[in-house]
Amino acid sequence: MNGLSTILIVVGLFLLGGIYSFVKQQMPKGVIVLVAFGAVLSLSAGVLRLDVWS
Repeated sequence: MNGLSTILIVVGLFLLGGIYSFVKQQMPKGVIVLVAFGAVLSLSAGVLRLDVWS
């Protein structure tokens, strides 16, 4: 596991926590969808950069 994949996974998990917080605060759905999209992209990029796939 290298540094960049770790950072991407941590950022993705942070954004998932933000989604939970935004839902509890009843923020607009567009904001929640945008943060969710960023979280999914960040997590998937971090997982795909792991060295276990090669």
